[in-house]
Amino acid sequence: MSARAYIDELASNGRCHFSSAEAFEALGGSQAAVRGQLRRLKAQGFIAEPVRSFHVIVPPEYRRLGCLPAEHFIDQLMNAWGEPYYLGLLSAAERHGAAHQRPQFCQVMVRKNRAAISCGKVRVGFIARGDLESMPVTTINTPRGVLHYATPEVTALELVGYPNHAGGLGNVATIIEELAEGLDVVKLLEVARLSPISWSQRLGYILGLVGHEDLAAALNPFVQEQARSYTPLRRAAPIAKAKRNTKWKLIINTDLEPDE
Repeated sequence: MSARAYIDELASNGRCHFSSAEAFEALGGSQAAVRGQLRRLKAQGFIAEPVRSFHVIVPPEYRRLGCLPAEHFIDQLMNAWGEPYYLGLLSAAERHGAAHQRPQFCQVMVRKNRAAISCGKVRVGFIARGDLESMPVTTINTPRGVLHYATPEVTALELVGYPNHAGGLGNVATIIEELAEGLDVVKLLEVARLSPISWSQRLGYILGLVGHEDLAAALNPFVQEQARSYTPLRRAAPIAKAKRNTKWKLIINTDLEPDE
């Protein structure tokens, strides 16, 4: 069997990925010869290799990307690595209808930092969250299998926890203004208890700022009870002479307005 016939057979069975080891076993012959066939298929655009020894089959409609879209292979890749994951931050916000603009890359929450993936025009960034397995997720079925996404409540808290991965606090405020429409108060408090208290302090302040006082009011007793100290609204900014917000125990060390 040729490598081209092998990937055609996989595709006909609905499979979009394979490992080098699987190709060696299926095609037989020397590994060097199989690698040569795979290199030729890659050069012709029939397959791509997002990470070493993990190949994806690229149908004609995606060859302009030089890869499959990340959402078509992330679940399979993470399973191959044996790693829990979920799509978070801007990728999750887009899924929940609240992305201010289409994300330029796929954002995947993992237990520890990993190098970003660049495959043709497809980009995947990994963001570490050590306790991600305790976070609730939304699982959706896709033509390729399933995908795990952060719930809207996890997304809201992570956006204020990782603003540098979300276009800054101004963009975060804009997204939260849209995302808040679908937040469940009970679920939000459950996730808040699993997350750093500083995230709830910032989120409550932003919810009030963008006009969702009902959600802010529900979150405030938790913050008043749990927050032991003041935290800066923007972590990297100076705090000297900044005003203090007693309601959220926040140091307001940046002017915050939602992006247009």
